[in-house]
Amino acid sequence: MAIHKAESIGTLLADFFRGTEAETTLLERKIPAVWGEVLGAAVVRFTGDMEVKNGTLFVHIHSAALRQQLFEQRHTIVQRLNDKVGGTVVKDIRLLG
Repeated sequence: MAIHKAESIGTLLADFFRGTEAETTLLERKIPAVWGEVLGAAVVRFTGDMEVKNGTLFVHIHSAALRQQLFEQRHTIVQRLNDKVGGTVVKDIRLLG
């Protein structure tokens, strides 16, 4: 008789979709949720619409000063966002006014 290891449905789905376009789409949809976790509530207050297209995250920031600060830190932000979602989803960030 075989003994089976129990795994969560989330783990099974992640394994099933790993390396597919569907995985990329699922990870892209997590980016707006983790934006606040990575950057904090103060940044979220000035954040408008965001969208990931072809590896570029487009984010509307309603403060010119904050937009400049985030621009200077964009490489670190990209790394932290990708780490948080568990994959390379964002390659660049475009901060829009």
